[in-house]
Amino acid sequence: MIDKKRIVVVLPAYNADNTLEMTYKKIPFDIVDDVILVDDDSKDNTIKEAKKIGIKYIIEHNNNLGYGGNQKSCYNKALEIGGDIIIMLHPDYQYSPKLLRSMCYLLADGAYEVVIGSRILGKGALKGGMPKYKYVANRVLTFCQNILMNQKLSEYHTGYRAFTSNVLKSINYNINSNDFVFDNQMIAQIFYLNFEIAEITCPTKYFKEASSINLIRSIKYGIGVMWVAFSYFLQKTGLGNFKIFKK
Repeated sequence: MIDKKRIVVVLPAYNADNTLEMTYKKIPFDIVDDVILVDDDSKDNTIKEAKKIGIKYIIEHNNNLGYGGNQKSCYNKALEIGGDIIIMLHPDYQYSPKLLRSMCYLLADGAYEVVIGSRILGKGALKGGMPKYKYVANRVLTFCQNILMNQKLSEYHTGYRAFTSNVLKSINYNINSNDFVFDNQMIAQIFYLNFEIAEITCPTKYFKEASSINLIRSIKYGIGVMWVAFSYFLQKTGLGNFKIFKK
């Protein structure tokens, strides 16, 4: 805990048996109270590995619901067990667990209610092996999103995120997509309710076991992201009425 606030780390897992243990061992358990792993119908030994290393809360999906569907289960369980600060950490070790303390203290101190780890601040993305085409796509999409949403984030596409329970209870994330665009829908919902988002520089690693999506799904994701940003713009200007912005 920090200042009597219960800290919960959620791990949305899919075929993560090779990297789960080294991710788990880097979690700072001097402040983290609980860990939740949600397995999205993995085809490897993720569940067996999770039990072996002693993760207390393990949820198994009988069918693959997708990245967004996985997160819904993660956050619902985190709120159910009374988490005050909830951090999503990918179990593929792409994001460093060493940043957990900094992210949690920003929330526990009340400075912000959302913190994301940005790969774009500094030179962490390319240095960590992000493919150049993904870097360029990230920058172009973020530029367009910032214009449409009147914000100044360095990136919208990081998977390293921390929230207060108040934020998760305030937005209707369960209505969002089960696919990768879920992340951007959450950010749009958060900004729509006038929460501020803090960013910290996040080193990242790209390697064989790190999760990624193929070109076709990347294109679909890019189209979905732009639609979310445009929907936000229409909603804010009173020209639209989209259900993701309703409680």
